[in-house]
Amino acid sequence: MEQVGRAVDAAGVAIIVVGTLLATVMAAVRLVRRQTDVYRGCRRRIGQSILLGLEFLVAGDIIRTVAVAPTYESVGVLAVIVGIRTFLSFSLELEITGRWPWQNPVAEIKD
Repeated sequence: MEQVGRAVDAAGVAIIVVGTLLATVMAAVRLVRRQTDVYRGCRRRIGQSILLGLEFLVAGDIIRTVAVAPTYESVGVLAVIVGIRTFLSFSLELEITGRWPWQNPVAEIKD
């Protein structure tokens, strides 16, 4: 199970790295084409990559902590790690969408 947890962690890191690289390449292409709102699009894509990667990292921590050798200390450390990562996820969600995850999206007015 330790190896499974490490593999899930590696997938989380890969998602963040690949997502950031793809967002950067897409932003560069949009800049060359002189498209508008390049910064916000790049920022949103990088944020989404980080959010997805964080989910995988939390899953890896849970697998390694609970499945391998759960002790009070390891569960306490896991709780702190999950708390920090959850706070980061909420903060990133607010940055990306402009609202908290539990808020309903604002309906756009269509002409």
